[in-house]
Amino acid sequence: MKFLAVTALLPLLASALPRGQPMAKRQTDIPPFTVTSSRSGSPIHLLPLQAAGESFWLGGNPATYCPAGEGIVCPPGKETVIVGASALDVEVPGGQLIYVNPSGALSFTQAHSANIPAGSAVGPFQYQPGQPFGYWSFTGLNTTGFMACPQPQGNTTQWRVYAAIPNATVPTGNVNDCLGFNALAVPWKSNSTAAAWQYI
Repeated sequence: MKFLAVTALLPLLASALPRGQPMAKRQTDIPPFTVTSSRSGSPIHLLPLQAAGESFWLGGNPATYCPAGEGIVCPPGKETVIVGASALDVEVPGGQLIYVNPSGALSFTQAHSANIPAGSAVGPFQYQPGQPFGYWSFTGLNTTGFMACPQPQGNTTQWRVYAAIPNATVPTGNVNDCLGFNALAVPWKSNSTAAAWQYI
């Protein structure tokens, strides 16, 4: 009986996944956008949100991959672009979903897998349009928004993005080291059908 109920839901679940299709074919009224942090007078002010290592960071570059093969035209892969408020703008079949993992870190699914760890929050993520930019936010886990937490890397500090929850498990062990920020959503315009083949 349970098996029949699950198999009946499979087509619905499959249709909900992003498919890496060109923007004209996507079933969403939210255009693709990039995210820039806003927190005046801080080291994270106006840094781009980047996807790398199945996590999100402020500053640096995204980590992307495109398979070499005949007939494959690789998208630029130079920016992190979000589509539909809760997925990465990719060509890879099945897409890549955005979620908050059990530690509170903003994360994304591995390509070719919809696996999300137990205890994660898949939203809600919200996009609010505006001029000249809109806002992107996370309103799950009884919180609103994001924070960037320092993660020392040798002589430098990287800023990993978390949901702004007081019990997040952050790199320094102290949530007070993190900086809350507004996520400015800037429309992404390109002749490419997606921002990247996949993020890694």
